[in-house]
Amino acid sequence: MTTTIKSPAGTRPVVRHASTSSARRQVSLLSGLGHFFLALWALLVIAPLLWTFLASFKSNEEIFGNAWSLPGSLRWDNWARAWTEAHVGQYFLNSVFVVAASTFGTMLFGSMAAYVLARYQFWGNRLIYLLFVSGLAFPVFLALVPLFFVVRNLNLLGTFTGLILVYIAYSLPFTVFFLAAFFKTLPNSVAEAALIDGCSHTRLFFQVMLPMAKPGLVSITIFNILGQWNQYLLPLTLLPGTDVQDKWVLTQGIANIQTNAGFEADWGGLFAALTMAILPIIVMYAIFQRQIQQGLTAGAVK
Repeated sequence: MTTTIKSPAGTRPVVRHASTSSARRQVSLLSGLGHFFLALWALLVIAPLLWTFLASFKSNEEIFGNAWSLPGSLRWDNWARAWTEAHVGQYFLNSVFVVAASTFGTMLFGSMAAYVLARYQFWGNRLIYLLFVSGLAFPVFLALVPLFFVVRNLNLLGTFTGLILVYIAYSLPFTVFFLAAFFKTLPNSVAEAALIDGCSHTRLFFQVMLPMAKPGLVSITIFNILGQWNQYLLPLTLLPGTDVQDKWVLTQGIANIQTNAGFEADWGGLFAALTMAILPIIVMYAIFQRQIQQGLTAGAVK
């Protein structure tokens, strides 16, 4: 249905479609539903985190008496017990060392492999790329037993070196897949100008192309840190037994605390340890969220 409005002489009549208002109402309705589900999702994510943080300051009686009440007082002794007696401090430092070393190795080798596969044409290029990408479809559960025997045969079982090498291999497929697509979007003119000026291929990569790919590097670095920080199955397999407990990472330590909490009834210490594991990741993501968004969208167009 259309409505014609009379206009002054010498001008064309204005025609309005009645369907325009209904389309706008449809858009506003869908937008409202979208906001509602986003708010619901945010509540489902934030509520458990907030509850865990508040429970880290409560006593056992407060946790089991009225779980949703605020703590009567800030019991920092829960945090002190978790850090010292439960050895969360040592597990935390172990995780920082392992994740930092493995992330550095992943980004170094992954960026070099992705750059070569994206910018150089040679026989087998596509095959090597597909082999990397196929690693994304390989579940880590299937690799646990072979990894255990391979690492043990290399005399690296129960060592940081073995765990770091496996973390690097585990993170390479996604890193190469992401960065290869990003390097393809970088302009060829800059690389050609650098080569004409006498720049070697190694120098071209480290001093020209790598800084240009900074948004993508920041994004994939954050994703690798998140994935390696939260990893549990790999360290459980490669750092087995209490004889290497001094090398356990944070996820192993928290699982051990959870087991002991049932016998010692120290639930406040358990939630304090969980909060210590969660807070660094939340803070890091809050600081670098803009860089992550820029990295995810920068390679979308040339």
